[in-house]
Amino acid sequence: MPEKNSQTPQLPHTMFINGEKTPAAAGKTFPIYNPATGQELTQIPDASETDIDHAVQTSKAAFDSATWRRMPPASREHLLLKLADLIEQHTDELATLETLNQGKLIAFSKMLEVSGSVQWLRYMAGWATKIEGTTFDLSIPFPPGTRYNASTKRVPVGVVAAIVPWNFPLLMAVWKIAPALACGCTVVLKPAEETPLTAIRLAELAHEAGFPPGVFNVVTGRGETAGAALVKHPLVNKVTFTGSTEVGRIIGRQCADDLKRASLELGGKSPVIVLDDCDPKKAIEGAAGAIFFNHGQVCTAGSRLYVARSIYDEVVQGIAAVADGITLGSGFDAATQMGPMVSARHRDKVMGMIAHGKLEGGEILSRDAAVDADGFFVRPTVIANRACKPLSVVREEVFGPVLVAMPYDDIDEVLAQANASEYGLGASVWTNQLDKALRLVDGLEAGTVWVNTHNMVDPAMPFGGFKASGIGREHGKVIVDSYTESKSVCIAY
Repeated sequence: MPEKNSQTPQLPHTMFINGEKTPAAAGKTFPIYNPATGQELTQIPDASETDIDHAVQTSKAAFDSATWRRMPPASREHLLLKLADLIEQHTDELATLETLNQGKLIAFSKMLEVSGSVQWLRYMAGWATKIEGTTFDLSIPFPPGTRYNASTKRVPVGVVAAIVPWNFPLLMAVWKIAPALACGCTVVLKPAEETPLTAIRLAELAHEAGFPPGVFNVVTGRGETAGAALVKHPLVNKVTFTGSTEVGRIIGRQCADDLKRASLELGGKSPVIVLDDCDPKKAIEGAAGAIFFNHGQVCTAGSRLYVARSIYDEVVQGIAAVADGITLGSGFDAATQMGPMVSARHRDKVMGMIAHGKLEGGEILSRDAAVDADGFFVRPTVIANRACKPLSVVREEVFGPVLVAMPYDDIDEVLAQANASEYGLGASVWTNQLDKALRLVDGLEAGTVWVNTHNMVDPAMPFGGFKASGIGREHGKVIVDSYTESKSVCIAY
């Protein structure tokens, strides 16, 4: 049974395809769980290739129809704004679903998942009426006396397959669908198999807002079956994926074989660099927030900490004290400061990586990470790596509340250490020295570099990664290019 909560809404339990609640054609389902209790919440359709084909076919039909592809941009803007209003009106319901299904604190579900989704929808809605091309002169000399008028226009790419992760289920879904729909595309969304509830409810609200059937479909299922079928479907024109680098490589290879557009926001191992002039108290607070926010289940989590040697012990011991003082529990409990990992499998992975880091020589400064509870909890963990050994927890993405801390002596040394990673999603620098901050900003190989803050995002600011952290960017003006094609028009007269 779900956690006791007087505001528990009805749990979605079907896919949403072509404007209808839709079970799997074969009737197969799989369970999803409340990570705070380990108890089953409901059963969700386990989509097959037949279900995926149905969703994509209806999405393609909706894209080709006059009611969507040729809809005035202002009308698409109006629908997105109406959807934002409906999400805002259903704040308590959606936040409760998110905390039940994902485990995060109810305050974060309201503030980040719901309010953030409303913010992104309203921002992206405005781009529907601002997609533009260019005009230019040509120098074609033939036939003699002929003149040319030339221009470009942006046209929607078509059917978009959007695959999102389980750490921010509602917000990440909106990050994908809002710009795609604003640009005139249609979307088939596949949420993570662990956290489908708010995605399904989002599609129901889009239908209520007036989106034509098929414009926004939601399918549920496992990545290796439903996700793979969606990526390789011949009527899908673009794939947008947020998730692990391992899966991103598989999707990227498939899209390359199919010559299909793809954008991939993948893993991270973000460095946090604390310079010697930084107030240790500020460094402790900032570094702890960078790694422990959302239980460490953040792609830009500041999981590698580099502290100037002169203040290393004070800062690292301070963060360990913060970790030991964090209260774990249900996201519905006002006293809780950190919820569970999303699943038993992920909890076991995180615990295994902590144990391996200790075996390799890392020094655990915080309490035992194991928690004797029915839910999928892991205590926040701080690992000191004074000798800067090549520990697995330095190289590999843990995706949990696990920090490994190294000392350094000069800027060149720490810049080399920070960039010695296959990942390049985010990084932060903590200092009051402008020259050193700018030097590090220029040298860090990361898609976003924060100074004296971490994990801050905005719909106007592009977001994405270098190296194995992905291809393409989310948000801002650049997102229009991600969901449109450029068409050149040449007129002779």
